[in-house]
Amino acid sequence: MEFDADLTACAQLVEAGDAERFAAVMAAPVAARAKLFPLYAFNIEVSRAPWVTQEPMIAEMRLQWWRDALEEIRERGVVRRHEVVTPLAHILSAEDTERLDDLILARRWDIEREPFEDMAAFRGHIRETSGGLLVVAGQVLDRAAPTEVLEQAGYALGLANWLRAVPALEAAGRVPLVEGTQDAVRALAQAGLEALSEARRARGDVPKAARPALLPVSQAEAVLRRAVQVPGRVGDGALDPAPIARRWALTRGAVFGRW
Repeated sequence: MEFDADLTACAQLVEAGDAERFAAVMAAPVAARAKLFPLYAFNIEVSRAPWVTQEPMIAEMRLQWWRDALEEIRERGVVRRHEVVTPLAHILSAEDTERLDDLILARRWDIEREPFEDMAAFRGHIRETSGGLLVVAGQVLDRAAPTEVLEQAGYALGLANWLRAVPALEAAGRVPLVEGTQDAVRALAQAGLEALSEARRARGDVPKAARPALLPVSQAEAVLRRAVQVPGRVGDGALDPAPIARRWALTRGAVFGRW
């Protein structure tokens, strides 16, 4: 796949909307960038769709547009011309489109203001969004990438990012946590660390070509550990490690594969 105008537009979307994933993709080989940029651009477009309008029906229509685009890719017929959809059509399998469709459905939570029904619903949301995205990222790079490892790593990353987003979600009128006590937050972050450890135990099973998909995960451990140590940092929005620590974690991941 050539790095054409569509891929450049995807890269610009990711740079503007997800600085950490942009940095991770730029640390990956050029061939991997051509596959990851459209996928992450898709994720940005879908994740922000519920937030650009106060009208639930319009938000649903925006999400449905992306569901329809995925269906076109899955059916292998005529695919709409779009700077993100067009390059996606070159890399996604039918199974990939199913996972991404589940991601879109999970984003309906962002339209409503109702809390999660229970912890199972919360965990499902993280797995279908962050976990599903990481599975597809690894699979488009190498179909031999183990799904379970990607799911576990994606859950840990999604949980870390969710805890970082708690203040913003609360400010927007959402109820991001099923239970917000310090003990509950500590247990949640600890569960994320355990998922990350589980994924790391099988790190050697991840083919070299798929490893760039896991570079964003290099940021998760420090965030989760800070939440375990002082759960109050979640509400204070104080989970981010120092920039130099984030850069080192990404460099280590890119050079040594130590995500």
